[in-house]
Amino acid sequence: MPPVHTGAPVTPGASTPSSPAAPQAHAPGRPDYRRMSLALFAAGLATFALLYSTQALLPAISDGFGVTAGQASWTVSAATGALAVFVLPLSALSERFGRTRMMTVSMLVAVGVGLLVPFAPSLEWLVVLRAVQGAAIAGIPASAMAYLAEEVRPKALVGAIGLFVAGNSIGGMSGRLVTGWAAQAWGWRGGLLAVGVMALACAVAFLVLLPRARFFRPASLNPRAVGRTVAGHLRDPLLLRLYGIGALFMTVFGAVYTVIGYRLVDEPFSLGQGVIGSIFLIYLVGTVSSAAAGQLVARTGRRGALYLAVTTTALGLLLSLADSLAAILVGLVLITAGFFAGHAVASAAVSRTATSGRAQASALYQSAYYLGSSAGGTLGALAYHSAGWAATVGIALLAVLGVVSITLYGSHAARAQRRHGSLAAAR
Repeated sequence: MPPVHTGAPVTPGASTPSSPAAPQAHAPGRPDYRRMSLALFAAGLATFALLYSTQALLPAISDGFGVTAGQASWTVSAATGALAVFVLPLSALSERFGRTRMMTVSMLVAVGVGLLVPFAPSLEWLVVLRAVQGAAIAGIPASAMAYLAEEVRPKALVGAIGLFVAGNSIGGMSGRLVTGWAAQAWGWRGGLLAVGVMALACAVAFLVLLPRARFFRPASLNPRAVGRTVAGHLRDPLLLRLYGIGALFMTVFGAVYTVIGYRLVDEPFSLGQGVIGSIFLIYLVGTVSSAAAGQLVARTGRRGALYLAVTTTALGLLLSLADSLAAILVGLVLITAGFFAGHAVASAAVSRTATSGRAQASALYQSAYYLGSSAGGTLGALAYHSAGWAATVGIALLAVLGVVSITLYGSHAARAQRRHGSLAAAR
């Protein structure tokens, strides 16, 4: 009689009386770990390349359809907003049908829609297709985080998630780079088609390389059970703080990178579409900072790493106010480094904090994260259209202040809890 699976968390590499030779969790240095890392790197690359494929092209889309920056920004916000809405229900499906199956279906649908997006006949159709694409992409991030939490040794988890986030940063960079130069040669539709083809190649690599899940245990699709799991996560003060941090960091990032193309295409810079796309090579800094997040946490602790990330981000925002291209580029470097480090630290903390319902915990983080992106992109574009770059930076700095406030409150709560524990022990 086959074993009955309840969806309870499984410790990677743990053996049971009926399985003395239990499979071992993925660990750095092993071939299966390298295959897994490359597969999820490809998934992260395709995810961010598709999700933000229109961001570097917003000035060209505005010109093509004769719309404002705020209207064109919906081609980004619709995708991220749909992702935020659908990530939780799709993560629940992954608890029943498996992480790898959910990631595979989501990847194929997102790529298929990505190949249709360049042929949208109007802005309205473009926004609708981008929303469908965002909904499809929603099945990838939370499932990937849960897959890593189940399949990787705990000590290697932050590093493994950092590599997945690094794939996101490479995807964000390469997607914008490809679309920028392709758009300069063939228009914005050619740019979107080029990134769709690139994502197709990533999907093939993902399907070929990803190792099968060895520690996943399916859970029943019980809406009440899912609701209880979600409610439990939303009652966890630490998880709530981490969700808030993710949303606010992404508000900063969404505002800055949605609007920066408009600033650089205007006077006094007047840069071409290809050069603006090349600005996103700065994402490589995010690859380094996210991959190094594990070492940063080991040296400074989670809150210390977050303080360093927000300080770096705030300095970058202030520096970007200068009317100097060199100062703006350095500012973007600091903003990108701070954002990706903070995101890697917060998302890894979610996976480690949730001992059950990891997919839902990660999904709630992703939902907050991408709602932050939608809010940042829309508010940043409206602010720029109304009062220029300084207004966009002002919104981003308010979000940074929010991260600082949450982190300070977390530090205070932790100290109070330790004092309470010491008093209880003394009694």
